[in-house]
Amino acid sequence: MIKAVIDRFEGEYAVVEVKGDIKIIRRVDISNEAREGDVVVFKNNQWIIDRKYTGKLRKEIEEMTDKLWE
Repeated sequence: MIKAVIDRFEGEYAVVEVKGDIKIIRRVDISNEAREGDVVVFKNNQWIIDRKYTGKLRKEIEEMTDKLWE
């Protein structure tokens, strides 16, 4: 299973990071609810949000940010 993090949207495309590499995928191939920072997985020929992993990643980033400001 391929996992990617959405970096940004540019017009009809999404710029995602997959294992440290930047890839461009069509926006129509991603769930309509997806937003920047979401983790998506490629399943059934579509990129679907992995809500559990997205939440985990956001929490880790928040904790790292909090430590920087202590």
